[in-house]
Amino acid sequence: MTDTLRILTDDSGPTAGVVTIFLDDESKPVTVLNRAMLARLDAALDGVERANPAGVVLATSHGRVFVAGADLKEISELPDGELDEYLAYGQRVLGRIAGLGCTTVAAINGAALGGGLELALHCDVLLAMEPEKPDKPYRVGLPEASLGLCPGWGGTNTLPARIEPGVAIGATACGSTFTFDEAVEYRLFESVHAGRESLLAAARSRASKRKVGRNGGPNEPINVSMPEYSPSVRTALARVRGDVPKDDAAEAVLTCVEAGLQGGWAGALEQERKSLIALRGSESAQAKIKAFFDRNTSR
Repeated sequence: MTDTLRILTDDSGPTAGVVTIFLDDESKPVTVLNRAMLARLDAALDGVERANPAGVVLATSHGRVFVAGADLKEISELPDGELDEYLAYGQRVLGRIAGLGCTTVAAINGAALGGGLELALHCDVLLAMEPEKPDKPYRVGLPEASLGLCPGWGGTNTLPARIEPGVAIGATACGSTFTFDEAVEYRLFESVHAGRESLLAAARSRASKRKVGRNGGPNEPINVSMPEYSPSVRTALARVRGDVPKDDAAEAVLTCVEAGLQGGWAGALEQERKSLIALRGSESAQAKIKAFFDRNTSR
């Protein structure tokens, strides 16, 4: 893996000054948000901020996956203190995307799960590519609860501000994900495009448009604590509370949503770290994580 991410800047035309950051890892078939990749993204954002771009696009150039998510091995093996630092570092780096003064666009070309979707949700706009094989649609969502865990980079509080909050909270608490068609139906994507080049062209064009202000603090993505979202999220949280599984992971998701509604974005991030660290040590989570690794090793 090289130390730097590939960055392209449009130098002419209506998208002049728009920067595209390719989140590629040449050493792996998919991009994983481990500490090394987060450090590369952090360094890339240093240069992007200095350049004062007209817009920023986050993309990957390989495979059927946008970003696979966080490194489950790191999450399962790091000591509590180091895991807290890893999660906090990821929260800070992703927050830098939300804090850029220009419009940011996630160009989703394939599966975006867990941390991969959380990364995209720190952008102002999500665009998507139609599946290359219609009979094999890719999935998006936050599956952490299916492993006995909960999101750690803001997903409990960003997804319910992007789609119908009851659907988002219920799915996150169950660890279920959406097919591409379901994500389109729920209006997660602002627009959908056929083919990678069409997606990137649309993303660069959208990123060149002026950033729309919103009611949040610095480095905050769109989230449930913002006044335009919090009333409907409160109503949805009360409605779905009795329908989610009666287990620790689902309860942690509900607690994180409530933390965001009561304590704002910073409170949500703190609660996610606390909950994830506590959950990953449980017998249930350890058994589910082991089964996950066993399935993937046997393939």
